[in-house]
Amino acid sequence: MSDFVKPWVVISKCLGFARCRWNGLTIQDEFVERLKPHVEFMPVCAEVEIGLGVPRDPIRVILSNEELRLVQPATKTDVTNKMRKFCNTFLTSLDEVDGFILKSRSPSCGIKEAKIYPTMEKSAAIRKGSGFFGTAVLERFPNLPVEDEGRLRNFIIREHFLKRIFTIARFRSTKKTQKMKNLVQFQAENKFLFMAYNQKEFRVMGRIVANHEKRSVSEVYDNYEVHLYAALAKTPRYTSYINVFMHAMGHFSDKLNKQEKSFFLELMEKYRSGKAPLRSDTDVLMSWGVRFGEKYLLDQTFFNPYPEELLDISDSGKGRDY
Repeated sequence: MSDFVKPWVVISKCLGFARCRWNGLTIQDEFVERLKPHVEFMPVCAEVEIGLGVPRDPIRVILSNEELRLVQPATKTDVTNKMRKFCNTFLTSLDEVDGFILKSRSPSCGIKEAKIYPTMEKSAAIRKGSGFFGTAVLERFPNLPVEDEGRLRNFIIREHFLKRIFTIARFRSTKKTQKMKNLVQFQAENKFLFMAYNQKEFRVMGRIVANHEKRSVSEVYDNYEVHLYAALAKTPRYTSYINVFMHAMGHFSDKLNKQEKSFFLELMEKYRSGKAPLRSDTDVLMSWGVRFGEKYLLDQTFFNPYPEELLDISDSGKGRDY
């Protein structure tokens, strides 16, 4: 696989697209910069869209009478209704979208770390949560990848995000054709990837594609999409990857000598114990695919789920980085 459909990703405009932060600055993010050639970005700044200038007095989320409000303490202005109206209008207008990258900790765009205060006056935060725009995104698009630039510094989260947006984008392109043969090909080329993510959903998706009930093409695609999102919802466990390795190795079981098999099994054990990266095993399998001309294996998105230029093994240090 080498041709990738460009995902449509809504992104906070302050992440390298415009000087629209409250202080008039922008934030250059290395990952976002590397994504630009491979993604169709849709930059937006919710705060500017509701009429707040640049630079501007900061806004904050407060808990007032058990209700979250969005306010500007310096001007004593409540912009809750304006923000809710914008969120509804903007998100409803999105025709094609495969994921979101939002500004971390922002009272508008934050998805987990936005500070929530007890009052408009100067005080300490009482807890953390989502900003207003971030909340609206999570509610309206519960099945799509939604991350902030801070969390994407973690290798596992970043890898999961990339696999999801490129798989969803390719499915969106496939669905437009409304051809069963294209859906069959999509399922076949993603077999190993789906096995790694969720074997139960993978089997369900296979039955949907088989279409023994003779449902209409549009109904098949709609039903398949529901289970595709469910399959990609959670990050795969390392044990699931090992299962895929064994399955892939089966394609070469009668072509490898004893030493080659032993080497791969030892390498797989190193991966299991955290002493070798995932890439070590996948590269060996790919080399065998090339050596023996296994086109079916070489076409698997499992080995090339997103553009190679985006591969970066750096990590924030908050988790196993392979």
